[in-house]
Amino acid sequence: MPKTIIITGANGSLGTAVVKKFLDQDYKVVAVDHSGNHLGFADRHPQFELHGIELTDESECKTFVNEAIGLYGNIDCGVLLAGGFEMGGIDTTDTAQLRKMFTLNFETAYHIARPLFQHMMQNGYGRLIFTGARPGLHLEEGANKIAYALSKSLLFSLAEILNKEAKGTNVTVSVIAPSTIDTKPNRESMPNAKFDDWVKPEAIADVLAFICSDSGNVLRESVYKVYNNA
Repeated sequence: MPKTIIITGANGSLGTAVVKKFLDQDYKVVAVDHSGNHLGFADRHPQFELHGIELTDESECKTFVNEAIGLYGNIDCGVLLAGGFEMGGIDTTDTAQLRKMFTLNFETAYHIARPLFQHMMQNGYGRLIFTGARPGLHLEEGANKIAYALSKSLLFSLAEILNKEAKGTNVTVSVIAPSTIDTKPNRESMPNAKFDDWVKPEAIADVLAFICSDSGNVLRESVYKVYNNA
């Protein structure tokens, strides 16, 4: 019987690579995003479905997770990719920008993670993965992106808290921390960069698939620095 995975941010540059990887690995993919315009390859796949959930709405997220559990019994994995980015140093970052990044990068993950983690703990099995960022792990790199770095740093802290609670079970919470991802928007915004040093979305998808695979069962409290040479 195939495993079931929830993937948020599924229509993004990284999300589409992750959806493809898990479909290729015979997962039932329950994808979340406002649009599926990059997911044409999955449209008619029998193990794919797309939901337009408002991830900033806690009640809607809880209902969505509970309905997925009701339909499929077990949700084995959750890969939470949804988020946002904004530049800004201390001179330009006010509390409104902090709240915006907090909502996009932390609350959107927390709203899905909360019911999903509880479900996994009840089942005694689960793989939950947050999408951090290098400035969230090494905060000194966040000087010109303060709100973004602070909001991402909370995901590492949340993973520590949940892993403490899950200690001794087969439930794990991991965080991936990519450097610059090789996407079309990033290439357009940094045309003079060395693209070969960036990390490919497909390479990140491979890491995520390993974490969720049986080969990853021994991993605990893991932070993955997916930097390539960037």
